[in-house]
Amino acid sequence: MNAEPEAPLIRALLAQSECYDHPVGEVRLIETHISWVLLAGDYAYKIKKPVDLGFLDFSTLELRRQACGEEVRLNRRLAPDYYLGVVAITGSPDAPHLGGSDEPFEYAVQMRRFPPEDALDQLAQRGELDAEMIDRLAARVARFHRDECAVASADASWGEPDMIARPVAENFRLLAERLPDQALLKQLQDWGEAEQRRLTPAMLARKRAGFVRECHGDLHLGNLAWVDGELLIFDCIEFSPALRWIDVISEVAFCYMDMLHRGQNELAMRFLNAWLEATGDYEGVALLRYYAVYRAMVRAKVAALRAGQAGGEAELAEVDACLRLAERLMQGEPPQLWITHGLSGSGKTTQTQSLLQRQGMIRLRSDIERKRLAGLDALARGGAGEGLYTQQAGERTYRHLAHLAEKLLDAGWPALVDAASLQRWQRDLFRDLARRHGAEFRILDMQADPAVLRERISQRTEQGTDASDADLGILQHQLETAQPLAPDEMAYVVAVRG
Repeated sequence: MNAEPEAPLIRALLAQSECYDHPVGEVRLIETHISWVLLAGDYAYKIKKPVDLGFLDFSTLELRRQACGEEVRLNRRLAPDYYLGVVAITGSPDAPHLGGSDEPFEYAVQMRRFPPEDALDQLAQRGELDAEMIDRLAARVARFHRDECAVASADASWGEPDMIARPVAENFRLLAERLPDQALLKQLQDWGEAEQRRLTPAMLARKRAGFVRECHGDLHLGNLAWVDGELLIFDCIEFSPALRWIDVISEVAFCYMDMLHRGQNELAMRFLNAWLEATGDYEGVALLRYYAVYRAMVRAKVAALRAGQAGGEAELAEVDACLRLAERLMQGEPPQLWITHGLSGSGKTTQTQSLLQRQGMIRLRSDIERKRLAGLDALARGGAGEGLYTQQAGERTYRHLAHLAEKLLDAGWPALVDAASLQRWQRDLFRDLARRHGAEFRILDMQADPAVLRERISQRTEQGTDASDADLGILQHQLETAQPLAPDEMAYVVAVRG
């Protein structure tokens, strides 16, 4: 449907400050193919265009009213202070008024404004995106996925393998019509189809287990902002349930891919690891690469469509960059299984944080998984030799870590196990696992003076902000019972001064 009848309304809202019931100054317009956004004073007003594009239908006033309501409902989950409500537009297109009791002829979503330069994609471009922002993002998204997203019902089609495969196939069809490099496209398509078949049981299992949820749907750095020291997540997809009722790992893959695409590789790994540590959804990693490739191909498709319209070199370069990223994701990494060895306070978690970001590894932390197995929060406290630290609990924790590490290796991801590994059987458990998978095995031997260990543990215990339960009593217990590295293990050892 032609959107031209709405143009007088937009012209009036740009020119007539009396349309608003608050000071506005100069009104600015941002236009997309489906909406107009008017920036007026401290607020933004988003008006749906009266269009029917197949994948969305805003062609009638009632449909636009419903879409505005959905946009507010969905976004208030993550940004309740910014999505203020649906505003009726009364009067006439030539003399409109936002609000009023007369019969509405249009609707808008009213939002609080924030500086556009605060968006995370802009911060990334300026080199200002940092670890604190990423940690806050991962924690917020994890809580959103875990506690705040509705779960798809068993009889809903969302998350079914056929529903997942359909847009993947459509991406390749559209790209095949527009790209000269058919060889790489065919390689990616063949890989995607093979992965779809291989992962079908996992997709079905995750649907049954409740991992298909009403997510954000468009989680990338352009829809995130850092405003006055607080994280803002906005612009959930309201127009297509199929794009937001997805596996949570698909949403994580989108944000992960977006960071890689923007050259933020280390922060991408930081985000992924922090989300996994918060949710414990290591089983989902089996599908992560498939979904990340899919998200890269969606971005390639969008860039290809723009290139067809504008013919710009920038759009063609974007297509190529997305295809190369998809190729890199498809190829994966050589199998690696690294473990840490060291007393409490020796710097295992601190040292491995930078390592996993540089090497692209997924970390498993014994301090967190031990408590997860016991149904405890990561910051819950325990004690040496009792509860979490019995011999039985220790064996259970290490075998669980080995199980998760095997899942990561099976999924083609290098694994890094952050644990004390002070007993020979613990180290052998992972060495045997690496041998079975043909993975490079390394023992990161974390070394620090006893006085330094005691000082660090005392400070950490006092602060209470770390998942580690180790106190001075646990350190003493470790010193008395640790089995040192044997000569036949030294070939795998990398000494790290903590």
